[in-house]
Amino acid sequence: MKKIILFATFAGLMNAQAPSGYYNSASGLSGANLKTALSTIITNGHQDKGYAGLWTGYKTTDIDKTYENDGTILDIYSEKPNGTDPYQFTPGANQCGTYSVEGNCYNREHIVPQSLFNEAAPMKSDIHFIRATDGKVNGMRSNYPFGKVGTASFTSKNGSKLGNSSSSGYSGTVFEPIDEFKGDVARMIFYFVTRYQSKLSSFSSGNMLGSSAFPGLQAWELNVLLAWHNQDPVSQAEILRNNASYAYQGNRNPFIDHPDYVNLIWGSAPGETTPENPTNPNPGIHCVSETFETIPTANPASYTTRTWSNDGTSWTATDARTDQTISGKAITVRNGALTSGSSVNGIGSLTVTTQLKFSGSTGNFTVKVNGNTIGTIPYSATSTTTTINNINISGNVTVSLVNNSSSNRVAIDNISWTCYPSTGKQSKAIAQDSRDLHIYPNPILDQEIFVQGADQAIQKAEIYNLQGKIMQTIDRPFKHSGNSIKVRDLPQGIYLLKLDDTILKFIVQ
Repeated sequence: MKKIILFATFAGLMNAQAPSGYYNSASGLSGANLKTALSTIITNGHQDKGYAGLWTGYKTTDIDKTYENDGTILDIYSEKPNGTDPYQFTPGANQCGTYSVEGNCYNREHIVPQSLFNEAAPMKSDIHFIRATDGKVNGMRSNYPFGKVGTASFTSKNGSKLGNSSSSGYSGTVFEPIDEFKGDVARMIFYFVTRYQSKLSSFSSGNMLGSSAFPGLQAWELNVLLAWHNQDPVSQAEILRNNASYAYQGNRNPFIDHPDYVNLIWGSAPGETTPENPTNPNPGIHCVSETFETIPTANPASYTTRTWSNDGTSWTATDARTDQTISGKAITVRNGALTSGSSVNGIGSLTVTTQLKFSGSTGNFTVKVNGNTIGTIPYSATSTTTTINNINISGNVTVSLVNNSSSNRVAIDNISWTCYPSTGKQSKAIAQDSRDLHIYPNPILDQEIFVQGADQAIQKAEIYNLQGKIMQTIDRPFKHSGNSIKVRDLPQGIYLLKLDDTILKFIVQ
């Protein structure tokens, strides 16, 4: 059975699953502030039912009610959404135990390996990220992080794979579930790094977790999970499991109730509808996000002008040093400013973390967009994350943070801003376009985009990444090529294809 796709169109239905007011304290927040608010919400009410209690919990949380709907265990490592499952597990009767081959028994699979947190409570028994899965496949997955497999050394009977990573930024061994459950896995890990963000510094990374509350994940793993979250939207099975887990354990996975929280926190394209029916960008896309992990390292304790580029955005910091940290690397400005290069798609809201270093007094940065002051960002000896909402400037923007003190040395980390809210409205929605354009298949294959409904009347094609950088421009793209466009070595991620005044989203795996 196909998954039931639920996103913005059915937001009311999804939100109705949570008690009234459950997420009130998170309203209006974004970035690290939203993540912290959600952590408090889902920590409150959480009841640790113990490791053995998971067997009882699975009798309500992990029952197949959306595929075969036959009361057996819904196992993401053996479920075949469009075919007959290779085997089935009866709740209670087929608990592991020992196993030698697939189908012997089902086990308790920690999506975030319990070795990373030394098998400690309450993580060890948190049902939100511990699934009932086949014992053999669970054992093969072992403690490896999740990622895209290049060459598989093991493939389960439903197509889940173990092998070397082909995900950008990591070359070790990874485990890859089938497409049907990639978003499920992503949202379980997002839950974990939010629920336990205050403990992350004491956990092992396992080549997946970050050591700080924000962003909470290593960059390569975060990129993989953001792509999976958008590729595989929330399903009815996840909603049912979230409700049952709430009844069992007393807290919820906010990224199932509110998928948009993922993008508000970590900044990627929202999971709108099915890949077959893309829509225009959502205003909450983070047009620019800088973590300062690639800042120059020469003479780190000296104050000088620093320049670098990351993800298509150039940066200049004057009278700045690079040896101070907040959640990771940071840029420290004394009698100077941090200034971005020009970025398309405008600015909606801006979020940044600051901290006064060494001696000095509290103060403020002046925030300027295109040379005009739009607000201030405070700083003190305590690390503080601040968001300025409703800036709402369209077009190309340059953003500056200017230190109002000539002597205070202030570290800046994790600066990001969302697109101007009407950016997505400047182009027609696909459903309203008389040509009824859409991309197939999506994710695309072999670096080639096929566009249903395309014709020679389309004058220009432009491919953008989510930071607004133009990756490729083609004049008269369908004049000689039928309905396809060849793209040039796009790395894994999410992109926008602009065809005259229509924008389509596509994914490169």
